[in-house]
Amino acid sequence: MSMVLFASVVRVRDGLPLSASTDYEQDRELQETKRHLKGLSKKLSQFPDRCTLKTGPYNVNFTSALGVGYLMVCTANYPNVLAFCFLDELQKEFIVTYDTKRTSSAVRPYSFIEFDTFIQKTKQRYNSPRSLSTKINLADMQTEIKLRPPYQLSPEELQAVNGFSVHTPSKYKGIAPTQMLEPVTLPGIVSCVLSILCGGLNLLRGVHAIESILQNDDEDFNYVIAFFLGTAACLYQCYLFAYFSVWRNSKSFLAFALICLSNMYLYELRNMWQILFHVAVGAFMTLQIRLRQPLGKAPDYNV
Repeated sequence: MSMVLFASVVRVRDGLPLSASTDYEQDRELQETKRHLKGLSKKLSQFPDRCTLKTGPYNVNFTSALGVGYLMVCTANYPNVLAFCFLDELQKEFIVTYDTKRTSSAVRPYSFIEFDTFIQKTKQRYNSPRSLSTKINLADMQTEIKLRPPYQLSPEELQAVNGFSVHTPSKYKGIAPTQMLEPVTLPGIVSCVLSILCGGLNLLRGVHAIESILQNDDEDFNYVIAFFLGTAACLYQCYLFAYFSVWRNSKSFLAFALICLSNMYLYELRNMWQILFHVAVGAFMTLQIRLRQPLGKAPDYNV
């Protein structure tokens, strides 16, 4: 019999469980699958926002949005379209009921255990297809899954968490871990233009430094390296602003640190105002990268 067996809501950044359905199942394989689910909940930020993990007679499906993940265990023959409609319904209700400040500030597991009531009611509805009737739009979800099918996880892609052993690190085989970033704002465009300008100035000065070295052997070649490192850091910040990348914020801070170090080394060739300009642009670009967050779902995910 195809059915939903278990569901939980977790915080994406650290896997903290926020709510879960009450479960009295004693099936050994199901308990093992739930252990897999716990391991997966701690790694949600490393995977796409919609995934399926097949574990023998059961499937684990999850979606994530706005820093919260929604996971469920169902039998292997449960229709994918119903599974993701179920998760989408949990997500909509949770977003309406709890604001992001409450979820981000939660410190204890199952801080929103009262949400279990809604999970149980929804699970009962989805385990009785006749009661669903026209309350969900299967056609929209079928189209969405066809256009953007869930990423198929394999057990080997999860690292060892809670006794769940694996042998290889996570791979995506070319599939991006998340979707589009938020729309570009005017300050973001300005920061990109200024960053490209700084990169161009560094590149131009680096070329002139090479010419100077060719004409005068006493010139320090390290200046050339500093100019080109500054160019690379500025352009890399533009890339991080435009495209999603794992550890994106950390990389932007490292690029900013490289901008600061290169300008400190070039203090003999630049006046204080030039150095402050390059550092300020780097800081402004870093801030814009931090502010432009990934979208929780693709724009057309409107079931």
